[in-house]
Amino acid sequence: MTAHDVARLLPEIPKLRDLCRSMAVLEAILSPEWSSRYHSFDASWGPGEEMASMRNGSGDEYSIVFSAAGAYIRGFDHEAVMSPYGNDGPWPGVLDSVPEVFRTCVQEPAFCDEHGMPVVTACLWRAAGDDCWRVGEIDYPDGVGDPDGAVHLFARLVDSSPEAFRRFAEDYYEVPVGLDAVRHVYALRPLTQTVVTTLNADLSVEDLTDDLAAARYPSVAG
Repeated sequence: MTAHDVARLLPEIPKLRDLCRSMAVLEAILSPEWSSRYHSFDASWGPGEEMASMRNGSGDEYSIVFSAAGAYIRGFDHEAVMSPYGNDGPWPGVLDSVPEVFRTCVQEPAFCDEHGMPVVTACLWRAAGDDCWRVGEIDYPDGVGDPDGAVHLFARLVDSSPEAFRRFAEDYYEVPVGLDAVRHVYALRPLTQTVVTTLNADLSVEDLTDDLAAARYPSVAG
């Protein structure tokens, strides 16, 4: 499986954006300490841009930029054979076909190392008028199951079910995670104290003010 397979499985841009917002809010509840979270969302990342991100603390990450132009996805798996650090730069084809409307994302300093090299093993994009996600023409290395890390990086984007998030969260945080609460957040229903308490008894809705604003998520007290 590669980014090309992921492209066929990803939801449309609005659904992907909502999924990313939901995961960010769930992790804000489960992990009040931002540095311990996998998933985050910043609705004010740049002028007219929002960004969803994932960092696993071991060097693997993705960034998704949402804008009026569409959506741009950059993923980096530090152990992937297609790592730019083992190939004198990004793997041929990964970035070559990115359209002009997303070139600023390719060159974004936050997505490059200190030498200006894009830190990427997998890249996907979808312009606002596109009917599918797109990936460059890539000659993948033979005999490698996950050459660009796409399976590893985008698993919870491809399987967008609440059950998939619960499995991840229970494994990572080593606590029980209520499925009904996850479903509530995945549906973007207004966040209540009852839902918050189900996931983290030590947290209040008020504690989440900044995180809810960052994800543009609805909330009500009670």
